[in-house]
Amino acid sequence: MKESERIIPPHGGYRKLRSFQTAQIVHDATVIFCERFVDKFSRTRDQMVQAARSSVQNIAEGSMASATSKKTELKLTNVARASLEELLLDYEDFLRHKGLALWDKNSPKALDVRNRYKSDRSDSSDKSDRSDESDPYSIKQAQPEVAANTLICLINQASFLLNRQIQKLEESFLNEGGFTERMYKARMKNRKK
Repeated sequence: MKESERIIPPHGGYRKLRSFQTAQIVHDATVIFCERFVDKFSRTRDQMVQAARSSVQNIAEGSMASATSKKTELKLTNVARASLEELLLDYEDFLRHKGLALWDKNSPKALDVRNRYKSDRSDSSDKSDRSDESDPYSIKQAQPEVAANTLICLINQASFLLNRQIQKLEESFLNEGGFTERMYKARMKNRKK
């Protein structure tokens, strides 16, 4: 059976998505950040870690659900994006409450983080090389202002990628349809034989 004739198309592959990889970096760095700077009994700490985790998990779940539901994939990808927005607000709150500066997106420090991110094109789906996986943006050593702003930059990158991914999913749905339409077409084609 040709790929174009299959009712259940290829799906998954989320580990190769740059949005997933970036969300994973944000999640790992958020765990480190919260261990260092947020009281372990604070509800905010749980909320931040869960928001970061939610973004990663919803990208994965949406990618797997895409086999039979483009609607679910779109919804979960958007939930991942919304979770990152919640996390972004937590980092902005942290800076404001501590009296620390929020970097302008075009400041030299923010541009440095973005350039570093753009130059890191390693495929983190390959888990055999774990040399720089644990803390690629040095959150373990960074001062609170630098750590929070670095994470804000990374969240913005992940959000940008998810926005683009959502647009592509919308286009794909409009052009190719969904699972129900594929099932109907396949059934009609089979009846004509």
